[in-house]
Amino acid sequence: MKRAEKKGIKKRYLIPLVIIAVSAVLVLVCRLFKPVADLYADYIFPVISTPYAFVSGLLPISLGELMILAFILIVVIGIPAMILLLIFAKSRRKQTAAVSLTAALWIFTFIFGTEALNCFSLYGCTPFSERFFTASEHDNEQLKQLYAMLIEECNTLALEVPRDENNRFRLDIDVEQECKKAMKKAAEKYPQLKGYYPNPKPIMFSYFMSQTSTSGMYFPFSMESTYNNDMVDEIKPEVICHEYSHLKGFMQEDECNFISFIATTGSDDPQMRYSGYIGALEYVHNQIYENEIVSAYGMTDTISAEVQNDWFRFLPDNYWKDNAAKEIIPTETVDAVSDAAADTSMKINGVEDGIKSYTRMVDLLLDYYYPA
Repeated sequence: MKRAEKKGIKKRYLIPLVIIAVSAVLVLVCRLFKPVADLYADYIFPVISTPYAFVSGLLPISLGELMILAFILIVVIGIPAMILLLIFAKSRRKQTAAVSLTAALWIFTFIFGTEALNCFSLYGCTPFSERFFTASEHDNEQLKQLYAMLIEECNTLALEVPRDENNRFRLDIDVEQECKKAMKKAAEKYPQLKGYYPNPKPIMFSYFMSQTSTSGMYFPFSMESTYNNDMVDEIKPEVICHEYSHLKGFMQEDECNFISFIATTGSDDPQMRYSGYIGALEYVHNQIYENEIVSAYGMTDTISAEVQNDWFRFLPDNYWKDNAAKEIIPTETVDAVSDAAADTSMKINGVEDGIKSYTRMVDLLLDYYYPA
């Protein structure tokens, strides 16, 4: 019996350790050899991700969010309970320690394994922009032309979309279905976007998401695209398509911004197109002023009142005042910690400029409209 027990314990630890080792090797190989990463992204990842996304998509609420809540409960309740058992249940200390260690090891194995398969390995593949475009140098004149074009598109579409009593944009379409259609239409030109798209899911704890200044999130461990349901209507289509891009193996945030632009602006629906163009306009506007292109400042005055009512908005008016009772941890603290965590995570995964990489969206737009 002693031999059987020892063998069982070794197997209990060996299996998760092997999974962790294999996952780590996969990440390392994909980072070192881009062709291997591309092969994984094109042929293996879809086979893994599609059925997983389908199954998790059967749940009407976010499975990933439930997993995070369960993990918090384990930390808050499980760890103190284990410590108490180790202190007071002296006769069961060995069993308690073994069970606790096994549970912790399997939890870590699941988290690391799903992150490796559905996220970390994909950072090594050829970027979307390199597959379909040639990067080149662009001058301020082209940036001005892009600014003017985006202003014109936004001004025109702003008159075609529904508005509320405050003259702000209002969605009256099934945004989730329209985003699916937009991504599938974009896939006709960009094959890696083909495949199954589950319903995007609004986060239950959207207020906490707002505190982190997060509009959407991709959960690798549940293969879900989620979004902050408290955010304003004009950015919902753009955010959902951004998160959908992650499901197809694109991890770089600027690339997902660009894919979202292609999908939304290629849609047949003006509300979808407006969301895509106004999101791009914000990035280009900031770049114009960062580059101090004084000759383009006058263009800002041509932006219509409707567009100015809609752009650079994340949350509804009076949001923080109306939800003040929900604040447990100060928003400034949550936002700072979130930014630091996101920045560190991206840098660990090879994105040298961290969260600043979002702004590279402008370079991709210039490459798209002014190819080499």
